[in-house]
Amino acid sequence: MTEATLDERADALERKMSDELDVLISKSALFNMADGKLGPTKMGQGMAAGAGKYYLMGDDPRLPKMPDRPTLLDFFKYRAAGTNHLLQSANLALKKDMPEKIVLACLLHDIANALFIKSDHGYWGAQLIEPYVDEEVSWAIRAHQALRFFPDDSVGYAYPEMYVKNFGADYVPDAYIEHDYQVARDHKWYMTARMITVHDLYAFDPNVVVTWEPFVDIVGRHFRQPEEGLGFDNSPSAHMWRTIRRPTKYL
Repeated sequence: MTEATLDERADALERKMSDELDVLISKSALFNMADGKLGPTKMGQGMAAGAGKYYLMGDDPRLPKMPDRPTLLDFFKYRAAGTNHLLQSANLALKKDMPEKIVLACLLHDIANALFIKSDHGYWGAQLIEPYVDEEVSWAIRAHQALRFFPDDSVGYAYPEMYVKNFGADYVPDAYIEHDYQVARDHKWYMTARMITVHDLYAFDPNVVVTWEPFVDIVGRHFRQPEEGLGFDNSPSAHMWRTIRRPTKYL
């Protein structure tokens, strides 16, 4: 089967999905780039608003509806692509009697992976939570993006074997990652970020189930949940939470 045929099948499936909905669904440019495509969205393309259908400006009917004032745990419940890695990493930190600040950092270190985007996830994740946590926590989450590529024998952290498998033995991090590692290495909160990498489980028993229960109180003490709900408090990252809540909103 040729690549063109696969593309045609994908377009036909998208048209079918759009036909079955009462609204027209659009895809962002970033979404299309993830599929190796440039240009306008496919889903809804060429279909004018009206005739009983309009472009989506509210909740996506294909996704679970979120509460009007969503909390951090609501986002993990209704929008996360998977949280087992985060829970197991935080659980390890908890078992090792790490301070609650570090447990929270481990719990949230890959929040961008789970809710938003993988590329530069440490930077995105830090920006997402920055208004709601101690500065040390967001700094550490941002810094772990670079630190994970560099070993530290003083705490027993080695370059992950999984990275060799996933990226190849000859992979060299980008220059900005090297730069940010050197800056972080001399920072007063270096060890906080390093503890994220130490407890960042790259391989864990999938049969072990860790629930949110041990972390609810820690989140309550160290995450400043806005009364209006995440996305509605006019913080510098509120728009990011709104986008995660309604990822296919037309404008």
